Amino acid sequence: MFSSDASTPALPLTKSERTRAQLRDIALRSFRERGYDATTIRLIAQEAGVSVGTTHYHFPSKNHLVQELYLDVQERHRDAAEPKLAASADLVDRLAIVYRTGLDELTPYHPFAPEFLSAAVSPRSPINPLSEDSAPALRVVEGLFREAVDGASGPALPDEFRASLPDALVLAHLLLAVFWVYDRSPGQQRTRTLLDGGLRLLRMALPFARMPLLRRPLQELLDLVASVKA
Repeated sequence: MFSSDASTPALPLTKSERTRAQLRDIALRSFRERGYDATTIRLIAQEAGVSVGTTHYHFPSKNHLVQELYLDVQERHRDAAEPKLAASADLVDRLAIVYRTGLDELTPYHPFAPEFLSAAVSPRSPINPLSEDSAPALRVVEGLFREAVDGASGPALPDEFRASLPDALVLAHLLLAVFWVYDRSPGQQRTRTLLDGGLRLLRMALPFARMPLLRRPLQELLDLVASVKA
């Protein structure tokens, strides 16, 4: 019997898998360098030296490649955030890590961000960040915020807050990204300032979550946010 553990050598990629990976890499680079509008299936096919039909076989539309971009950005986000989360225990500091590394990974795409937003803004768009097609990338973000909350030490949050807070944080992440798209300040510093102010307010508000008088209205607010996200 062959072992299935991590020491087993990976099987070599098939020709089809190599072609798909090449097309994906070309598309991601083109989105970063040319933006959404100028990146076309035909251009990707030409750079890869394959037919348009072959490209469509692996990626039926440009939107399928945008989903690959979403997933790539969020996987890089996770890779950047997790080592820093391991070195921090404070809840707000951990949330700051997730938000800031998320903005860092978006930065190379800022010159073309309005193009992506225009294509994604319709609720029916398959590249809307809340669409079913975008779910794999969104799950990475959700997992990061849940890790940030669950791994924090210090004064304990009520269980119901710990369960529902990540949904509110993900929605805030998406709204912050929209603000970032329109931010023309150097290095999108206005977005960073807005984030820092929001984190300060959160640090001041968290103790109220443990006060019996305020727990119910705060929980209702989190439930409302969760219904918006759904």
